[in-house]
Parts: sequence; structure tokens; C-alpha cells
Amino acid sequence: MNEHEHPHHAHEAPEALDAGSQALAEALGSSFAIVKIVMVLMVLAFFGSGFFQVGPSEKAVILRFGRPVGEGKSVLLGPGLHWSFPYPIDEVVKIPITESQTVTSTTGWYFTTPEQQLSGVEMPGGSTLNPAIDGYAITADRNIVHTRVTLNYHIDDPIRYIFNFASASNSIQNTLNNALLFTAAKFNVDNILTNVFGFQEAVRARVSDLTEQEHIGIVIDNCQVRSVAPRQLQDVFDRVTIAQQNQSKQISIANTYRDTTLLAAAAQVTAITNEAATASANNVKAIQADAKAFTDLLPAYEKNKNLFAQQRVAETMALVLTNVQDKFFLPQRADGQARELRLQLNREPPEPKSATTAH
Repeated sequence: MNEHEHPHHAHEAPEALDAGSQALAEALGSSFAIVKIVMVLMVLAFFGSGFFQVGPSEKAVILRFGRPVGEGKSVLLGPGLHWSFPYPIDEVVKIPITESQTVTSTTGWYFTTPEQQLSGVEMPGGSTLNPAIDGYAITADRNIVHTRVTLNYHIDDPIRYIFNFASASNSIQNTLNNALLFTAAKFNVDNILTNVFGFQEAVRARVSDLTEQEHIGIVIDNCQVRSVAPRQLQDVFDRVTIAQQNQSKQISIANTYRDTTLLAAAAQVTAITNEAATASANNVKAIQADAKAFTDLLPAYEKNKNLFAQQRVAETMALVLTNVQDKFFLPQRADGQARELRLQLNREPPEPKSATTAH
């Protein structure tokens, strides 16, 4: 029986080996198919991850191995869907072009903790200023003042903003500190503390000049400067402020008195001028009337000088002797001889009134 079975098993062994190899080949084939599918999916996922969205207020730049893709304005990608090779081949840098960004100076202000800045609570200063931690600015009159500037800006030229500087934000920070200290050195301490708007505009102008010189590619939206006296000398500055307020009050009173006096003088000058003009006009009219009257009488005088003279004398004497009770007027004789005048001076006295008549 064993002799008959041995050939049968020898014949089945190759068949079983062929079936196992076929199953293994089929398994390996299925595995390779799965691996291919996975690899294809991974490749698709890899390249699909390169899609990115640029917002409506943004610009984007693709850096391929650190270098920008494109030239000139084509470097900037506008809003919409874009594609690039995934990192580390490409790197996408997005730039907010309309969003306002804020930077605050890091010099010129005394030390405060972040918690104090958030809460707005400031600890009182010590007996002396500590230059190791407290910032300050030196003024034109060699005083010190604490001052801090907050700048709001937006990016106007993204290409310059990205490619001209390793870190544009740090450049803006340094520019802001430079402008603040430079401008403070041009102002007296009183002007910095009282003329807030003037000092603020000077700092803004300095920042604008520096950013244009460095071609940073930003536009300044707003600039706010806060300045305070050293906390250790606050009482001294308060007394100076009170003295300045009193000075301003006295100057205001003096200016009011000056203006009132000038207005009164101007009114008086106007009144005198008007009165003089009126008197002048009246005198001119009177002289013109006299001249006209003389001109009108001249023909009569030339026609008969003696008669004209007698008439004028008679008229004048009538005016002169208006209140005289008795008037006697002797005209000149035609022959030029003197007239004889006889007057009876002993006039009869009036009769006395009787008692009956009085009653």
C-alpha cells in the first residue's frame, strides 16, 4: 500500500507548490496595487496641498528655495485661489496691504510690566531713576522726559517691504525709536509737555522722512505720542505748571485790557475824525456861502459905492442896536458935509401912578 501511495504524493507536491506560489503572487500583486494607489493618492495629496487662498485685502509672494517666483509686479499674487509647490520647495508669504498695523517705541519710557500695561495701573517711581531699566529722552534744554509713541501704518509697497529688509517690522521699530529720540533733542521739556500736538507732528514727520529714505514701503496712518515728566520730579513740574497757568492768566488779563483800551481809543479816534470832517465840511460850506454872497453883492457895490455902504451900515447898525430903546442914525450928507445933531436930554418924567390906580 505504501508503494502505491508514494507516487501519488510526489505528484501532488508540485501542484500544491504551484498553488501556493500563485496565491503568494496574487497577494503580492494586490499589495503592489494597493501601494501604487496609496502612492498616487499621496502624490495627489502632496500636490493638492499646494493650493492656497489669498484674501481680498492681501497680496502673496511665492518663494522657491528662498527666491521670489516671477519678476517685477508679477511677483505679487492678488486675491483668489493660487497654487505653488508644497513646502519645503516653495514658501508662501502673505502680506496684509490694507490692514492697519501697530508698533510702539521701545525706548524713552520708564519700566512697566506687561501686566501693568494691560491693567493701566502704574507703580510709583522710586527715589531715583534707574537708567538700567528706565528709558528716557534728553531734551534740547538738557532735561529728561519720558515719552512713548504708537504708530499705525499699512503696507503700500509689498515688494520693498519684503525684499529690502530681512525684517521690515524690526526696521520700523528702530526707525520709530530713532525718530522719537531725535525729535525730543530738538524740543525743550516745557514744549514737549505742553505743546503736545506740535511735538507729535514733528515725530510723525521724522518717521515719514526716515521710512522714505529707507524705502520701507509703508504709509503712516496715525501717530500718537504720550509724554510725562520724570516721576521723581512730578511735584516740581506740577509747581512749574501752576506758575505757567498763572502766567497765562495774567497775560490773558493784560491782553484783554490792551484790546479794550485799543478799541476805546479807536472809537475815540473815529469820533474825533468824524467831528473834524463835519466841521471842515461846514466851514467850507460857510466860506462858499460867504463867497457867493460877496459875489452877488459886488455888482451893486460897483454901481453905487456910497449907497451900498450906507445900506450896509444901516443894516449892521440895526443888528447892533437891536436892544437899544432910542435909536438915532445920521446918514452922511451927499455933499460930504457934517450934519448937525441936536438932542433934548431932559425928557419929561413919566407921571406917577395914583394909589387908586395901584389898587
